[in-house]
Amino acid sequence: MKINKLIVLILILVFSRAMGQEMVVAKFSVNAGSIKRSGTPVSVSLEGLDYNTDKGALHLFEIKGKVRSEVQCQLEAGNAPRLWWIPEGETAANVDRKFILIKDSTYFAKNVVTTEMNSRVLTIKNNKEKVIQYNIGDVFPPDTVSELYKRSGFIHPLWSPSGNVMTRIMAPDHWHHLGIWNPWTKTHFEGHSTDFWNLLEGQGTVRFAGFNSLISGPVYGGFKARQEHVDFQCKGGDKVAMNEVWDVRVWNVGTYGGVKVWLWDLTSTLNCASSSPITLEAYRYGGGIGYRATDEWNASNSWVMTSEGKARKDADGTRARWCDVGGQFAGKGTSGILFMSHPSNREYPEPMRVWPENMNGHGDVYFEFCPIRDKSWELKPGNDYVLKYRMLVYDGKIDAQIAEQVWKDFTNPPIVTIEK
Repeated sequence: MKINKLIVLILILVFSRAMGQEMVVAKFSVNAGSIKRSGTPVSVSLEGLDYNTDKGALHLFEIKGKVRSEVQCQLEAGNAPRLWWIPEGETAANVDRKFILIKDSTYFAKNVVTTEMNSRVLTIKNNKEKVIQYNIGDVFPPDTVSELYKRSGFIHPLWSPSGNVMTRIMAPDHWHHLGIWNPWTKTHFEGHSTDFWNLLEGQGTVRFAGFNSLISGPVYGGFKARQEHVDFQCKGGDKVAMNEVWDVRVWNVGTYGGVKVWLWDLTSTLNCASSSPITLEAYRYGGGIGYRATDEWNASNSWVMTSEGKARKDADGTRARWCDVGGQFAGKGTSGILFMSHPSNREYPEPMRVWPENMNGHGDVYFEFCPIRDKSWELKPGNDYVLKYRMLVYDGKIDAQIAEQVWKDFTNPPIVTIEK
């Protein structure tokens, strides 16, 4: 029976080719620019092209002489539709690669990066391996600790490719630390100050408020989550002071330079939830993207390396384009995260909060890009405010040259040209 189905499928494929059902949508040229590329997501606008998939699925092929090989692609629909793909292997500097996009219903794409959800958590997997868990439901501290510390809307665990857990939540020294998260410490809203970070103050919190979208696909998977910054001190009761949307994408890059990695983006879009503005006041921490590392890392087995050559001992308060944070796991080697900031971000290159090596007498690791460290930020109604970050999660170690190259892939991707 299975053989008969296979024969039918082959006949359909051959017949469709003979009938000329394959339709060319566009031809693209991808130029690497001045640097070597590897595992780099690229995209092109499909505006003005016939990308409507009602009459056939979109399929991309790389052209090498007379041979063409299919490359997984994914359509990002919306007001400005884009096609995404990741060219296979390495691309040398200044080299062009040729691609052709067709519509044909006889090809079948397979979702590689999947987004799975239950009532408590959302998990993104790459080839069935866990990458990120986003917490939908409230996570509570132990019964002996104040319930004010309960929270939703954060990432934990974040896994390395080998399965090392990179994040930590609700450490006894900072119950309000939550893996990877983004609250704001000192704010001014409707005539009073509100702290969305230090939850025990009882002034405010951040909560998950729903999903705008869930995406699985051959090139990337992810979600857009709504998060509400709730002020407990307003007249008439609790009030949402600020809305936030997290756009999280995990890319199917597979390997980078022959080493298995996870590559994912977090884009935070903030706006006022009412007609009242809100000021994010200057402070040494709070906002941007915060990271509380695994409790396995300490002063003697962890590292910090910034784009400006700073280490853990002198990185705090300085600015950087990227920051590499990593450490040793008992019996499980080393793993790290390269945090990258986009040039469009406020106060770029962004100031950082990096815990000193003697923190808590143990040397626990905390890192943060902090766009309000040196200067307050007023958010006005009717505007969106965007912060963009990319993370490379890896096992082993990377050097400054690799970090710089991955950051350039993020901020200055290859140039895609539609050929006439």
